[in-house]
Amino acid sequence: MRRKEYEEAKSRAIKYLKKANIVITDKEKDSIEVTDYGLNMLDKIGLQILVYINTARVCAKELVLFPRQICPEHRHPYINGDLGKEETFRCRWGKIYLYVPGEPTKNFKAIIPEDKRPYFTVWYEIELKPGEQYTIVPNILHWFQAGDEGAIVSEFSTTSRDEFDIFTDPNIKRFSKIEEVYLNVHSNMEFH
Repeated sequence: MRRKEYEEAKSRAIKYLKKANIVITDKEKDSIEVTDYGLNMLDKIGLQILVYINTARVCAKELVLFPRQICPEHRHPYINGDLGKEETFRCRWGKIYLYVPGEPTKNFKAIIPEDKRPYFTVWYEIELKPGEQYTIVPNILHWFQAGDEGAIVSEFSTTSRDEFDIFTDPNIKRFSKIEEVYLNVHSNMEFH
C-alpha cells in the first residue's frame, strides 16, 4: 500500500468517527492503523484500527470499516497455555455482518471478491446494528463485513496479540507494508 492511500484511509476513518460522534484526541488520530492485509485491495479487504488500550489483561479498540470493507476470516489461537483472545464486538454506527461457525445462513448479505471466496468458510450470519453486540470465544473462525454505509465497531477483549492471528487465506500479512514513493526532481521518475 502506498503512503498516500494509507493517509487517505486514515483521514477517512477520522471522518467516520466524527460522523458517529466518537470523540478522539489528536494523538489517537495519529495512531490509527490502516491495514490492507498485504492484499492491495483496501476498499474490499482491509480495516482501520484505533487501539485505546492493550494491557496484559484487557484491550479496547475502535474498528472502522468503509462500505462493504471486509476484515478477513481468522481466529485467535491458544498461545503458550493462554486461551487466546476473547472479544466482544459492539456496533456503534452503520451495520456489520459478522460470520461465525454454525448453520450457513441462506441469502447471506456478504459480498466477497470471487477470487477470495475459497478463504471464507464460516457462513452463519449475525447482523449487528448500533447498540447490538456479540462475543466471540477464543480460537473460533470469524470474519465480518460492513454494510453499504460502512460501520464502526467497538471491540472489547482480552489482550490483543494480532501477530499470532491465524488467517484462512495464506496470502494475508496482518501488518501492512507501506511503500514510500520518492520523486526524482530531475527525471520525474518514481522509485519504490
